[in-house]
Amino acid sequence: MDERKRMEELVALLNKYNEEYYVYDAPSVSDQEYDRLMGELTIIEQKHKDWIMQNSPTQRVGGEVVSSFDKIQHKHLMLSLANAFSEEDIRDFDRKIRETLHLQEVEYMCEMKIDGLAMSITYDEGKFLYAATRGDGEVGEDVSSNIKTIRSIPLVTKDKREFEIRGEVYMPLSSLNRLNEERKQNGEELLANARNAAAGSIRQLDSSIAAKRGLDAYWYYFVDAQNFGFQKHSDSLNYLASIGFRTNPERRICHGVEEILNYIDEYTRKRKSLAYDIDGIVIKVNDLRYYNVLGYTAKTPKWAIAYKFPPEEVITKLEDILFTVGRTGKITPNACLSPVRVQGSMIARATLHNEDFVKSKDIRIGDYVSIRKAGDVIPEVVSAIRDRRTGEELPFQMIDECPFCHTKLVKKDAMHYCPNIHCEARNIEGLIHFCSKDAMDIEGLGDRNIEQFFNQGFLKNICDIYHLKKYAQDIMLLDGYGEKSVQKLLEAIEQSKKNSLERLLFGLGIKEVGEKLAKTLAVYFKTMDALMDATEENLRTIRDVGSVSAHSIYCFLHDENKIALIQQLKDLGLNMIYSGKTKADYENFFTDKTIVLTGTLSSMGRKEASEQLELLGAKVTSSVSKATNLVIFGIEAGSKLDKAQKLNIRTMDEKEFLEELDKAQKGGNKE
Repeated sequence: MDERKRMEELVALLNKYNEEYYVYDAPSVSDQEYDRLMGELTIIEQKHKDWIMQNSPTQRVGGEVVSSFDKIQHKHLMLSLANAFSEEDIRDFDRKIRETLHLQEVEYMCEMKIDGLAMSITYDEGKFLYAATRGDGEVGEDVSSNIKTIRSIPLVTKDKREFEIRGEVYMPLSSLNRLNEERKQNGEELLANARNAAAGSIRQLDSSIAAKRGLDAYWYYFVDAQNFGFQKHSDSLNYLASIGFRTNPERRICHGVEEILNYIDEYTRKRKSLAYDIDGIVIKVNDLRYYNVLGYTAKTPKWAIAYKFPPEEVITKLEDILFTVGRTGKITPNACLSPVRVQGSMIARATLHNEDFVKSKDIRIGDYVSIRKAGDVIPEVVSAIRDRRTGEELPFQMIDECPFCHTKLVKKDAMHYCPNIHCEARNIEGLIHFCSKDAMDIEGLGDRNIEQFFNQGFLKNICDIYHLKKYAQDIMLLDGYGEKSVQKLLEAIEQSKKNSLERLLFGLGIKEVGEKLAKTLAVYFKTMDALMDATEENLRTIRDVGSVSAHSIYCFLHDENKIALIQQLKDLGLNMIYSGKTKADYENFFTDKTIVLTGTLSSMGRKEASEQLELLGAKVTSSVSKATNLVIFGIEAGSKLDKAQKLNIRTMDEKEFLEELDKAQKGGNKE
């Protein structure tokens, strides 16, 4: 047999053995035999480097080094899941699903919520194209070189069509323990938990490091399932497994809410026995045909939810209570704790929210307290352990002036505020918020950096961020900075000028305007100028904008100081236009059409249908006129349908409507 043919045979054999070992946990050859064949393949490839095949197992060892990760635009939004924390939340989720679908019982798929890093992989012509992180849901990072080192992930597939799968890259607990043992022997800091270890491994610029970390992945969503003819999520996962992808064997179809709750109880008990960390259970409607009917919010699908396990609680001593000032002037008491490890992280601080919270729980300085991570993320004090009191504990006393500028505090509802808009602490928090990941996302300007630059006099307001270049030489003299790190910071600042309008709106810190509402405003008005020209009445007509938020937005944008700030940012070159995508930006049938709904739709209520259409750029009205472009009708349509037919206006029954809706939401053709 010639060497080329032998090489091809070895690649096929070794990939088969890899799949048996890493995907199905059923090896058919010994490790020694595998190593012997790998050695034989390596020798042939070293002699004939131009023969090396893309799917050769030798290509998984890493070695590619990148200077940074390229950005990748997701073809389909990579949304996160809404959370449930109780049985009541699960029952409420099921009730809403049943009411929307008009069903007595719904079939769900329950799956492990693995504590790792969400990942998307795209294949075409049977080959691995690229892997991308979630990022902000619209744009992720290309981490292909690191993902290809995970041995259970196929580099080639039996299905030659283009498709995308999504799943979770994680570090098995055995890999974490091995890695920490090595780090301990080398005198290195131990990795806190498997989730952070997995995320850190994927973000290594040298793929040979990722290759040594022992990562793995489970795949939980076949994005193109319906296009491939699947009607059930469970069937699509079975198909992925059949073509070589690892899917989690702990998944189960549950009929109705009681079976879901039983599944949750079972895996709450089994959680510690698994070979990987999980922080909850994901529940999805199993019938894919209902997904577009149920729809989506700005961030989450309505057909799925993530149940989060109750957080672990530990006891430690509350040494002191310190007060911080937020960007809006809000005063927050914070517990200073004896450091303690909670779910893999060392915790020394936890929020106490406000005066009423502390007094209602009778938390005192010197108490032993129970703490946990809310949602497995934010440390919080649950309660004081009163039977451990000695009598020396100090009752909580709310301050009456700002701890920084000493201005008299004002109380509104349960919160205390510093009313001094020039308070330095407020300015620091405002700068931190402006640069944060969900706002302008300026890498290198984190909390400590901003505070340091503020104290050095480099930063006093938002505009100063864009003048930091003149302090470049001074920054290089600070501990931890060098020429490269300063250059990288300046590049990140310059890049932030190109951000879409919604990031700037959120970053400006307008009271009542969160991330979602900032996006709504940007999509609606398209430009900062148009938003600034809006009246309060205009603002109140927008979905999700109430009278309180409308007043707050209007006042902010008509304040002389804020107008001057926005003009300065314009002059500095910051983008003032919405440049992101809405569903209406994709080619779709409904964009710019005036539509009337009539009759009863069996798949959804008229309100839900109207919301879906408006998201796709349509205008929904209640009466038929010559300006109407389309009438969508259900059962017992009546006079509106008759009038449309007389006026020769296009009509569409529910079946055709659902087909067009499905195409539009996936980016179908526009007529």
